[in-house]
Amino acid sequence: MKMMKQTFLLGILFLALAFSAFSQQRAYYYEVKLLDKQFSPYSIAEPAKFLSQKSVERRLIQQIPVVETDLPVSPAYLSQLREEGAEIVYKSKWLNLVIIRVVQPEQAMQISRKPFIRQMKSADHLFARQRGGEGKPYFDNEVIDRQSFRSKGRSLKSQAAFNYGASLNQARMINIDQLHALNFTGNGITIGVIDAGYNSVDVMQAFDSLRANGQILGTRDFVEPGNNVYNSGISTHGTMVLSTMGGNLPGQLIGTAPKASYWLLRSEDAVSEYIMEEYYWVNAAEFADSVGVDIINSSLGYSIFDNPDENHTYSDMDGNTTVVTIGADMAAAKGILVVNSAGNSGANAWQYITAPADADSVLTIGAVDPEGVYAYFSSKGPTADGRIKPDVAAQGQQTIVATIPSGVAGGSGTSFSSPIIAGAAACLWQANPTFTNMELINAIRMSASQSSAPDNLKGWGIPDFVQANSLLTQSVIHEQKAFHELKTYPNPFSAHISLEVTASYPIVLDIKLINSNGKVVSSLIGVEIAKGKNMVAINHLDSLPSGIYMLQVTDGYAVTTKKVIK
Repeated sequence: MKMMKQTFLLGILFLALAFSAFSQQRAYYYEVKLLDKQFSPYSIAEPAKFLSQKSVERRLIQQIPVVETDLPVSPAYLSQLREEGAEIVYKSKWLNLVIIRVVQPEQAMQISRKPFIRQMKSADHLFARQRGGEGKPYFDNEVIDRQSFRSKGRSLKSQAAFNYGASLNQARMINIDQLHALNFTGNGITIGVIDAGYNSVDVMQAFDSLRANGQILGTRDFVEPGNNVYNSGISTHGTMVLSTMGGNLPGQLIGTAPKASYWLLRSEDAVSEYIMEEYYWVNAAEFADSVGVDIINSSLGYSIFDNPDENHTYSDMDGNTTVVTIGADMAAAKGILVVNSAGNSGANAWQYITAPADADSVLTIGAVDPEGVYAYFSSKGPTADGRIKPDVAAQGQQTIVATIPSGVAGGSGTSFSSPIIAGAAACLWQANPTFTNMELINAIRMSASQSSAPDNLKGWGIPDFVQANSLLTQSVIHEQKAFHELKTYPNPFSAHISLEVTASYPIVLDIKLINSNGKVVSSLIGVEIAKGKNMVAINHLDSLPSGIYMLQVTDGYAVTTKKVIK
């Protein structure tokens, strides 16, 4: 009897384990697009509940309203999905979709009848990784030549702010060393790096100044949440990318934005290539937006995958089709300057740019050699809908990058030309903080070497950041002459705001107070200002809710903004 009881219990255990294994094997994934964001505790009227202060300020400066896409996915809808037995394995507020996992098809059928479901389709392919297939991250084609730059002992010197060493050529090619000499080094600008891993960034000498000065604001892994992105077993790709912006090895390597701050975000699994990484990229960009990133550098691109059924076609490179391109354009719509490498497919069968480099609001970067000649591997345009790409180019052949455990090497790939431009753009934005991301892109393009005749190899050409700075500065000359000083107080305010305007000559100003949704809540139009010091007051502000506001002052030619808080 005892033996029979043991046998019976073992049989039950076996059946339970078998059922568990069967359930895991028969898991079903679905991509669920939601209809709206109703029944949510979040409101666009209170953005501080889901966006950082810096994120709100970026919108205010660029006059971008907080809209429904900024709201998190409705918690009420997530709760209903869970009540039906679904596991939420992914969610995106910008795409307003979730990916769920269920163990029975009947569950999916029941969920599909929910009134808040706009569209539901199988997503099994997103999680059926086929490692070792044809699709490889395009940065696998990049070459690192450690020997050449060590044996030559190359250490060129610049008359600018830093001893650039071997990295002088890539800096001087775009004249960023001259902005550095003016003390525009990226200070106050935050760059989000979206990449495959940051192996040893926490210990390498090239990044000791970033660590010592608190310029690495944080890390996040979207492929394996909670993972250490510095792990020695993870990809070094992001490490090298970061070094071209934030590296600081005097006499060897100086990045283009050595004083910028950085968020290090992992969305790419370097050991395989599958389309789910595009969704992770969107999550990384959403997070970057929420913490107040100004610039995203993405040295990633998607076209061919391990699972051939996922492959993109050239017709998909139209700026509107792929998930990652939609996400990149959304990031740009939030005021972020998105800089993306063109890809390394110029010499292979694909040859064209890869997503999200096809996005119309992304600054796409091609590669040139140390002499400024088109690098043979750099992916080509146009986009499928006929737009010129890349936008501009920088040194991506024999680029100086930091390598593990220490020292520098020559690296080749558009993965390195992209962050060179992203870092330089941080310096340009530091010098011109009131301009929008699109205005910066335009200035960078117009400053470039072939702006009068752009092509699909180098785009508008190799930018000159001194010229780009001049183009932006010239557009605010009138503002600087009209009123060279503007002060506001008290800050925080309660019932009124006083403005002290010092003008060089008599002018007429329009003054607007704008809330975080982009709505004008108070204004003074046609205020006459005399030469010298003037006092102006905006009164009757008692009823305004607490929050961040932007004070906008214009003389009809140019705009000055000041952040104020109630």
